[in-house]
Amino acid sequence: MQQVLMLINGEWVNGQSEDRIVVTNPATNEPIAQICSASHNDMDAAVATAAKAFESWRDVPVTERARLMMRYQALLKAHHDELATLLASETGKTFDDAKGDVWRGIEVVEQAMNVPSLMMGETVENVARNIDTASYIQPLGVCAGITPFNFPAMIPLWMFPLAIACGNTFVLKPSEQDPLTPNRLAELFMQAGAPAGVLNVVHGGKEQVDVLLHHGDIKAVSFVGSVPVGQYIYKTATANLKRAQCFAGAKNHTVIMPDANKEHVLNNLVGASVGAAGQRCMAISAAVFVGGSEKWIPELAKRISEIKPGLWNDPEAGFGPLISAAAKQRVLSLIKAGKEEGAECLADGSDFTVPGCEKGNWVGPVVFDRVTPEMTIYKEEIFGPVLSCMRAESLEDALKLVNNNPYGNGTSIFTNSGAAARKYQREVTVGQVGINVPIPVPLPFFSFTGWKNSFYGDLHAYGKQAIRFYTETKTVTSRWLDDDIPGGPNLTISMD
Repeated sequence: MQQVLMLINGEWVNGQSEDRIVVTNPATNEPIAQICSASHNDMDAAVATAAKAFESWRDVPVTERARLMMRYQALLKAHHDELATLLASETGKTFDDAKGDVWRGIEVVEQAMNVPSLMMGETVENVARNIDTASYIQPLGVCAGITPFNFPAMIPLWMFPLAIACGNTFVLKPSEQDPLTPNRLAELFMQAGAPAGVLNVVHGGKEQVDVLLHHGDIKAVSFVGSVPVGQYIYKTATANLKRAQCFAGAKNHTVIMPDANKEHVLNNLVGASVGAAGQRCMAISAAVFVGGSEKWIPELAKRISEIKPGLWNDPEAGFGPLISAAAKQRVLSLIKAGKEEGAECLADGSDFTVPGCEKGNWVGPVVFDRVTPEMTIYKEEIFGPVLSCMRAESLEDALKLVNNNPYGNGTSIFTNSGAAARKYQREVTVGQVGINVPIPVPLPFFSFTGWKNSFYGDLHAYGKQAIRFYTETKTVTSRWLDDDIPGGPNLTISMD
């Protein structure tokens, strides 16, 4: 099997821990690679290397850091299809979906190319007589990123390019379930001309994460994953006086008004609910039909049931397998709970398999109707190709349902009424809102702004908020004296 190496101080090395992790193909569960996890000494070496590299990297002119990102962006584009093929083969995503994963990461690198203007401070001349004040944006030091399995290109590229462009150095701990794509991203970054030690990649599980959370030289931690892990990382990182941004779970709702365009609604709900096998933190898992639009539910279920999973290189495949056997078992248990608790199952893909790949982690599309807030399939984030259809008598009732949910990652409304859309976008307590757009993930010159239990922290990923997360602001107040030196001490707090 292929050995998954670590990047420390510009060299690719094997982990020295006795812990071995087997990486499997989710379509067949056959092993494709093996990780030798990082030992404690490996982790210390990675952080120490990053700390040493920071001493010189912070002084590299911001324009040169931007040019590194330009070269990196060009390499990512040149290797786009190669990266997508690698990503699809280890995650099971369809090739087109994998290409989208890579491309959304490239867009963040393009934002990192704009770092000179993003790091501009502010100045005011003569804030008091002959006194000027200026602010400067400066890097933090060593930053760390802990990334999930579902976007092995996009999420790492949310993190280390912006952090490094700001003048920091970085230690990346990718998901142990699909580490090959993040390693290839790092290879291309080194090929773009990144100095040794600026980016380091380590592999492993909770033990390695804990080292990063407790290490005194780590200044900031970024995480994307589940709620319990996100809460743990946020609490542990902040208890150790680190900045933390932790993106956690979701239960994303789409509200369908009766005046919406039916074809637009149905076409968008199909892809937003079962695309990527539902393994997206912004997937639509709850569709709320308002005041008569519920008559579209049977046709929606029929269309979704026609979407078939398949291998990544099958052009007819709608989506791929779940990432692991454990993920499949969890999804199946939630589907079973939905049936037992009284939801009406209109499409049931729980027994689906792909001929020749019967040992893979396959689950076909599932659609439930008449789901209520008390049901387990509503309360839990399923992270599978399962859509729960719910009903509301009015927009006010739909808003109450969405706002009572503890998650606030994303939501959308389909309507032709400007008044309904404006009411929804203003009153809904969710951080990212789509109007006739099912998955409102903003482009990277904005920020990814989940709310409530979907995010722990103060500053979000990419955009201007990420620049603030990875930097500190220094203000300098100065007075240059001439021969007219003021006489006597000033015993007040004024600047006269």
